[in-house]
Amino acid sequence: MPGSAAKVVISERQQEVLRQLSTATTAAKRLTQRAAIVLLAFAGLDNEAIAPRVGLERHQVGRWRRRWQQAFPKLVTLECLETAATLRRAIEEVLSDEPRPGCPGTFTPEQITLILALACEPPEQSGRPITHWTAHELADEARQRGIVESISPAQVGRYLREAELQPHRRRPWLNTKEKDPELFQAQVEMVCACYQDAPELFYRHDTHTLSVDEMTGIQALERIAATLPMSPGRVERPEFEYARHGTLTWIGNFHVVTGELIAPTLGPRRTEGDFVGHIERTVGLDPEARYVFLVDNLNIHQSASLVEWVARSCGIEEDLGKKGVRGVLQSQQTRQEFLSDLSHRIRFVYLPKHSSWLNQIEMVFAVVMRKVIRRGNFTSVEDLRAKLLAFMEYFNAVFAKPFRWTYTGRPLQK
Repeated sequence: MPGSAAKVVISERQQEVLRQLSTATTAAKRLTQRAAIVLLAFAGLDNEAIAPRVGLERHQVGRWRRRWQQAFPKLVTLECLETAATLRRAIEEVLSDEPRPGCPGTFTPEQITLILALACEPPEQSGRPITHWTAHELADEARQRGIVESISPAQVGRYLREAELQPHRRRPWLNTKEKDPELFQAQVEMVCACYQDAPELFYRHDTHTLSVDEMTGIQALERIAATLPMSPGRVERPEFEYARHGTLTWIGNFHVVTGELIAPTLGPRRTEGDFVGHIERTVGLDPEARYVFLVDNLNIHQSASLVEWVARSCGIEEDLGKKGVRGVLQSQQTRQEFLSDLSHRIRFVYLPKHSSWLNQIEMVFAVVMRKVIRRGNFTSVEDLRAKLLAFMEYFNAVFAKPFRWTYTGRPLQK
């Protein structure tokens, strides 16, 4: 006589995860089967009824019911203390096969460690005129160094995946040029405070906080032949050659609170006059409001013309001095101090040097590059301008929302 089936109990959050796993098209079939077993058992079906529905034998169904019953107390504790992602990983672990001993390893832990260490070395240290390793070259170098007598590139690839090493990939980063860590930290805290205070300033004090920067040299490239469309088993294929029709510069504003792109300036250059005109048009959208502009240390962001315009707009009648000689206009430092004055209705907050990654509009530029420019086809500069403006309207209608932005970076100290 068969014994009684293990009683299955699941919480609401566990049930949600199990449903996702049971219908996931990218999950392993064994996970979808076992998630379905737990859900059907919770619904009151016995093992004989569940088995044909999941394509397993009755005793296999019983095994996974028992596994779930044994793991349930631990899962409840995790659910109360950990995140949803941790709970999901724990459920996947419960529904996964236990480790099996398998055959003895061909290579010792020391050999594997040496291969992984080799993968972390620049190839030029081994006399190879290449920029990064492939599994084939790592296997060859491991043999030449006597680490192993023989190893296949596929085996090296498996070790790299297990260690989460990807020599074929890279991700650029930007380190600040500010050498004083205390000054850098103070500047970063000021920028972060602007982002944090922006909602309250906007809703209670009629203050717009805008992230501003320029995207220069946007090329209007036209492919010399039509792009071949995607088809089953074949990706889209653009023509390799192209014709150049000129470039465009976009001076952009990202509204930190609403997430909108407002008052864009699209022109051939980014001169001192272009930037002053851009700020003037931006302020003109809401002339009586207060403005905070987050910008980098580019010279046009702290020019004499900008100082003079801000002084006129804020009703400041003091003598500004003479550029390069005296007063507010004397140097970039004195102009920056004036433009940063907290008492002004229109003021600028400057990022640390070489730290544009602190500017939220850089993320928007990355989106535009991926969605419009990289695969775009433009018959002229005017066509490029029209498509950029159309995307900005689309962005504001579909994507516009504030970034959930956090700062964790630190300057590299040698």
